[in-house]
Amino acid sequence: MTKRLARLVICFFYSATVAFSQTTSSLWLDDLPTKSFSEGIPAVLPKTTAAGDSIVMHGTYFNRGVGVNATSILAFFLDGKATEFTALVGVDDKGIKELPHRFYVIGDRKILFDSGDMRLGDEPKNVAVPLNGIKRLGLLVKVDDAGRTKVYSNWANARLVVRDNYLPQTIPNTDERYILTPPTPKTPKINSARVFGATPGNPVLYTIAATGERPMRFSAKGLPAGLSLDVQTGLITGKVVQRGTYKVTLTARNAFGQATQNLNLKIGDAIALTPPIGWNGWNSWARNIDREKVIASAKAMVRMGLSQHGWTYINIDDAWQGQRGGKFNAIQPNEKFPKFREMVDFIHRLGLKVGVYSTPMITSYAGYVGGSSNLKDGGFPDSIQANKRAFRYVGNYRFETQDARQLAEWGIDYLKYDWRIDVPSAERMSVALKNSGRDIFYSISNSAPFASVTDWVRLTNSYRTGPDIRDSWNSLYVSAFTLDKWAPYAGPGHWNDPDMMILGNVTTGTQLHPTRLTPDEQYSHVSLFSLLSAPLLIGCPIEQLDAFTLNLLTNDEVIEIDQDPLGKSARLLREENGVQIWLKPLEDGSFAVGLFNIGDFGKTPESYFRWGDETAKSFTFDLANVGLNGHYRLRDVWRQKTLGVVETSFKTEIRHHGVVLLRLFPKK
Repeated sequence: MTKRLARLVICFFYSATVAFSQTTSSLWLDDLPTKSFSEGIPAVLPKTTAAGDSIVMHGTYFNRGVGVNATSILAFFLDGKATEFTALVGVDDKGIKELPHRFYVIGDRKILFDSGDMRLGDEPKNVAVPLNGIKRLGLLVKVDDAGRTKVYSNWANARLVVRDNYLPQTIPNTDERYILTPPTPKTPKINSARVFGATPGNPVLYTIAATGERPMRFSAKGLPAGLSLDVQTGLITGKVVQRGTYKVTLTARNAFGQATQNLNLKIGDAIALTPPIGWNGWNSWARNIDREKVIASAKAMVRMGLSQHGWTYINIDDAWQGQRGGKFNAIQPNEKFPKFREMVDFIHRLGLKVGVYSTPMITSYAGYVGGSSNLKDGGFPDSIQANKRAFRYVGNYRFETQDARQLAEWGIDYLKYDWRIDVPSAERMSVALKNSGRDIFYSISNSAPFASVTDWVRLTNSYRTGPDIRDSWNSLYVSAFTLDKWAPYAGPGHWNDPDMMILGNVTTGTQLHPTRLTPDEQYSHVSLFSLLSAPLLIGCPIEQLDAFTLNLLTNDEVIEIDQDPLGKSARLLREENGVQIWLKPLEDGSFAVGLFNIGDFGKTPESYFRWGDETAKSFTFDLANVGLNGHYRLRDVWRQKTLGVVETSFKTEIRHHGVVLLRLFPKK
């Protein structure tokens, strides 16, 4: 036998041995934790439709599969260890008749299957796609649903053939978590809002937030009668009876120097003159929230220095509510929240504010006591608790006045009111809060109809502009990058709310896990929310913040853009070569500009997924194209670095799904 022939024989037996050792097996998609692979917003459910019903297409029932709603994005990391994907796809028989759905299977940027348009009543189509060598797999259903519900379609009998019992993973998120913002200096810097509104005769709680070495002493010149300052904590409390605008000068001093800031204190009919900035517990703990977790969050807000940058609210979401009772026959806290008023007082002493959740429905979304009932006394018997979903509607007897008075007596500062929003329910609670004897920020949720935006401006302090946010680029894009039409309605006292922030460790649909946003996407997230003058509500456990996320949340120049007293929302002025240009005018005559590399997201099936080979884009920002004429001093906001003076254009690199956030100061 020649040496060449011998080598061929050895190679043959080696290849055969490897092939034999790599056994394959079928893996039903509905046996996987499907929610963890979903990067869309609506529900994704195993073995049922997205509504929880049986999967039925063209009259045929299916016991296996994954049901999705509207545009759906499922992303899997296969690492080359799958050989085939098979399924039957189509519109569910309970879906919407006239809407076309289009199914795609995409592997490593290549479209492997395209169903073409499919409608209700069409026969399901077979999918049989080889996956040898594919590392990243995307399953996309594209529907132009225009906000309509019940847009149900299915991946029936969906399964993967994998080697050696491999289990698909979520898409890796291992990009460098680079820190841009420099550390805060030891010298004092005041970071609290420069305008504050309160109602005559109602309690005032305002904290002078300041960074710098402790100990620090505070002073306030020009405080109106009725207010006092704690010089050690910077906490201003009391009541002001006389209407008017009071010019107050705040000062913070330590061993390294002093800082001053002017405050316009407006006593009148308007509160919430800047967007709220704080924390909400739902995306941290969901139904598992309790007194200990809330207190731990408040302590962490102070201990980690967030309160020094102006972070204020500690908001308890759904799952605190118990039975009605007390002197107002109002919702009382359940067994997870003993000594409720004591907890509120403790948080106030830290210089923070407290929020809670309620709903005008009989039951909340988590199944707890709501603000109405079909029983005159508002009772919540076992018959309701046994079938909570059946009582997600507004009952015959409503208790807005009683509940608002109870919130005021406890010292609550913020109410998140959550349901499929209607104007009458919103108005009843608005009136009740204004008559409660306390200034309570009023936030309504979720998916406020745009057609009634003038009512939301009139009645509320913030209104959720869309569905619940998820920690994916698609959800962030839908929640924030589409808000330009809402922009003219935002302003002091009434803010467009794209939902909580999806940074850190979150529980959006699955167990607590690190956000799936890349570091670049997280910079874009915080930048755009600030440009939009959106409420900034941290959605992760504060005590678990790492250095990268804490750095994202403590750039005072970014927060200042969000808290600017002018209260103008940025507008989307142009989109050029996959880069969106958002511009926001600020009170001092300067402009904040966000240059976002959105990568033509949504324009091709491939653009819905992250393939791991994305690159930065070179971009020239032409000032004249957005109406900026003259000379401007240019500042990189994230790096807190002045870049010089520009007149015509500025050239930069923008990372994929990343941002360059600028502030332009006119030069005379």
